Amino acid sequence: MAQAAEVTGVPPDELNDDDLLRELSSVHRTRHDTLRHGSDQALIHHDERMLELEDEYLRRFPHREVDPYRLTEGARQR
Repeated sequence: MAQAAEVTGVPPDELNDDDLLRELSSVHRTRHDTLRHGSDQALIHHDERMLELEDEYLRRFPHREVDPYRLTEGARQR
């Protein structure tokens, strides 16, 4: 893979909650196409931006609601 890209965009800690959620939705929506068709540099940039946004989300919402059916034990019950 290529060297790490300089991550661009508004720093996640400067986004309000709505903008952070919008950015997360966008990065997740474009993930598959970037993986399949993006350059190595684009994939690296995408990875870094996605991690920045996800880390900020988890920092802000450490006690987010967890769906019990998304856990291993809950999935077994289905």
